[in-house]
Amino acid sequence: MGKRVALVLAGCGVFDGSEVHEASAALVHLSRGGAQVRIFAPNIEQMHVVDHFRGSPTEEKRNVLVESARLARGNIEDLAELKVGEFDALIFPGGFGVAKNLCSWAVDGKNCTVNELVKSTLQAFHSAKKPIGLCCISPVLAAKVFPGCEVTVGQDKNVDGRFPDAETASAIVELGCKHICKDVAESHVDATNKIVTTCAFMCKAPLHEIFDGIGTMVAEVLKLS
Repeated sequence: MGKRVALVLAGCGVFDGSEVHEASAALVHLSRGGAQVRIFAPNIEQMHVVDHFRGSPTEEKRNVLVESARLARGNIEDLAELKVGEFDALIFPGGFGVAKNLCSWAVDGKNCTVNELVKSTLQAFHSAKKPIGLCCISPVLAAKVFPGCEVTVGQDKNVDGRFPDAETASAIVELGCKHICKDVAESHVDATNKIVTTCAFMCKAPLHEIFDGIGTMVAEVLKLS
């Protein structure tokens, strides 16, 4: 029987939800790894809705669970129904929805708050010593919930203009965590906390390199399961 993995989404679309390519890459690698995946999202209102064509907020109201269902092809569950005992691992793709809907990092930075249900889900897997995989901006969730943990969001300097959000690494260090510099095709394993992270679209890189990096994250999560 394959490893049982819960994948948590934050909406649909990079600017106000989950990053579509990252979610898809994680699902492809999980499928290739023989995992049994169930998809979840919190049943909450999005912080706001962004017109992805114009790049600007609209007056619309959308629900994170309803929007995430687009990525899940309708096969999705309320995060409130997730039972840690039914799973071997937990994975969070990235996207601004993580920083806007699952926590308030997009507005408050390192002083953000994490959605209580998201926080309790992370804590439940951590307490059960089950691995947690996070990519792109989602490692900040671990940095907020697990002080002292090790994560990567890529590099701590904007190397060759490829890491425009490098200051995120400094904020993670200010939270008392250790940031490990990694390139896009790599992931970092915090063996003590069973947290696996990769930078994905925090790096300006070709899509196939981001896909491969997420693949290393998924592989390490399954190995730890």
